[in-house]
Amino acid sequence: MKLTRRTLLGAAAAAPLVRTSGRAARRTNVVFFLTDDHGAWAMGPWGCQDMHTPNLARLAAGGARFSRAYAATPVCSPSRATYLTGKLPSHHGVQDFLLPEDSAGGGPRLLEGQTTYPEILARNGYACGMSGKWHLGDDPHPQAGFTYWRTVSGGGGPYRNPTFFVDGKQVKYEGFKTDLVTDFGLEFIEQNRDRPFFLHIPYFAPHTPYDYQPESYRSHYRDSRFPCFPEGPRHPQRRWMFEKMHGNPESKLSYSALVSGVDHNVGRIVRRLEELGLREDTLIVFSADQGWNAGHHGAWGKGNATIPFNMYEESIQVPLIWNHPGRIPGGRVLSPMVSSYDFFPTLLDYLGLPAPADRQRPGRSYAGFLRGETPAWRDELYFEYCYARAVRTATMKYVERVDNWPSELFDLEADPGETTNLIGDRHYAQRLTQLRGRLSEFFQGIGAPPASEWRTTTRQKIPEDAGYYDGWSRRSRND
Repeated sequence: MKLTRRTLLGAAAAAPLVRTSGRAARRTNVVFFLTDDHGAWAMGPWGCQDMHTPNLARLAAGGARFSRAYAATPVCSPSRATYLTGKLPSHHGVQDFLLPEDSAGGGPRLLEGQTTYPEILARNGYACGMSGKWHLGDDPHPQAGFTYWRTVSGGGGPYRNPTFFVDGKQVKYEGFKTDLVTDFGLEFIEQNRDRPFFLHIPYFAPHTPYDYQPESYRSHYRDSRFPCFPEGPRHPQRRWMFEKMHGNPESKLSYSALVSGVDHNVGRIVRRLEELGLREDTLIVFSADQGWNAGHHGAWGKGNATIPFNMYEESIQVPLIWNHPGRIPGGRVLSPMVSSYDFFPTLLDYLGLPAPADRQRPGRSYAGFLRGETPAWRDELYFEYCYARAVRTATMKYVERVDNWPSELFDLEADPGETTNLIGDRHYAQRLTQLRGRLSEFFQGIGAPPASEWRTTTRQKIPEDAGYYDGWSRRSRND
């Protein structure tokens, strides 16, 4: 079966137009956008004025933008699992991206048996829809409280004429994947406009491959010199798969065009909410599953752009915008350090729903900041990715690796580019001891096993064990 975007949009427009009886009786709807491989640096509100993101700039200007938001894991599948469960990889069991056999139909449902916030929303009367990237096992079939489910199996491309799973069946569509993901989102809104709804739109963009972007998104960058993409020495432990992207103007243009495609489609959703009279009833959150290096540190990629895996700022810092007219004051830049593991309790708190207590869920609600309050807040965040764990404070970052990989210590105040590993510097010995103790105490406190036992926590096939990193693992260990 082959459908066009025109057919899909025509079906959505034919939905019955029934007005609600009154706004006062409505509960808050939620639209949560989540991009992929999208560093905070790659957006206008965070300083890259060359990046064409006017719709996201308007959302940021009309709401709250968090200047220090982070993903707990710098790679897609485990990061997405953390957003959904509020737990770190050692407890939700997803330590790295999923191999194709784990994403296809019949593969393991890796969040099965764990409490997710969409399930809580569904139990409280929300219609829950998902259009976009799942990549958490058994992709074709609805999971975690969702009744509306549109996805393409796997983690990346192609972007032209993709095949979606629609109600468990494969259907090929003509068009650009980001546009089609949004078409389905609009369909879900039309179908549920008269009841509380939660719409999750996890875009595939700007994830590789850079195989196709419509000219309307590429045209913004035809004369660009790409000032936000660093040109420097190449990282000695960079991985070969992105080698051709270093210094490549086409890669820079493609990445930028994919970001602009997301921006355009966010605008489509916002406009439709306004047309339906639902905008003031709808909270919009925009973030990313993790960051991306595009020449930063001499690498292209995320946490696995290098071997050993990295925890660079560009790999873990993500954009985060909360926008709700009449509820969240506009034009605010909030500076507390917040993590993807804080999203679960924050969303439920904002909606007035209780978050079930769980020792394994380390996050806190930052909804108080959105209400204009100034709650006491911690000055540290924690991260986990296979054999690497890390703690980041306001001024320091300690990355602890096991399996014979070297650890790192960075003074982020003196060395924001993370160029000098201070692990053996006697002047930092006391701070290193303190950070090691805090890292150990944190993971013990949530009941996680020691980092050396990370393989015992996983529920998936590990890419490293499947040979995905072969050659690079051996080379780096011997360097």
